[in-house]
Amino acid sequence: MQPRTQRQREIFDYIVRFIERHGYEPSYTQIARHFGLSSKATVAKHVEALEKRGLLSRHRGDGAFSLNVEEAIDDQICDVPLLGRIAAGAPIDTIEEANNTIHVPRFLLGRTRPTEVYALRVVGDSMIDEHICDGDIALIENRVEARSGEIVVALIEDSRATLKRYYPMGTHIELRPANSQLAPLRLPAAHVTVQGIFRGLLRPAH
Repeated sequence: MQPRTQRQREIFDYIVRFIERHGYEPSYTQIARHFGLSSKATVAKHVEALEKRGLLSRHRGDGAFSLNVEEAIDDQICDVPLLGRIAAGAPIDTIEEANNTIHVPRFLLGRTRPTEVYALRVVGDSMIDEHICDGDIALIENRVEARSGEIVVALIEDSRATLKRYYPMGTHIELRPANSQLAPLRLPAAHVTVQGIFRGLLRPAH
């Protein structure tokens, strides 16, 4: 069963991604802030609607809620090719792995078609402040154009790949990490090619 309205879908997707990244559910205040809503009562109304549709369940004692993810995705699992590794640190040579396929819950891809997505295993911790950690699997939309501020797979000088935020600056491109201990890379625009846009994350069980 799916959310009834677009706003319910957006809130549900936000909750799913938040739990995926943080390991616990967001508060009503966090949800309201994310969507620019002035009232937590509005959030509560949407959460109640999701609960009635069997997508969420609330713990009456403390007001927290959890996901019924299996019910939410039903049979909506898609196969995505795992193509190799991507550096979240210093750029590394592109590395091809065996032609593997991973199973991904469809809702993680949002509006992006599964046929337009591939996966890369993250190496390094330069994007750790975005909760993208070493060993995670990044889901990438196969796209060659990016908007300023998007997280991209950037190919440097046709040989080294890295995962960074993308900022065009005239004749140069700045690739910024999400780690306060690391400096951004500033390169001539001709040396940087966008190969994909970050769309989601899977964290393998350890």
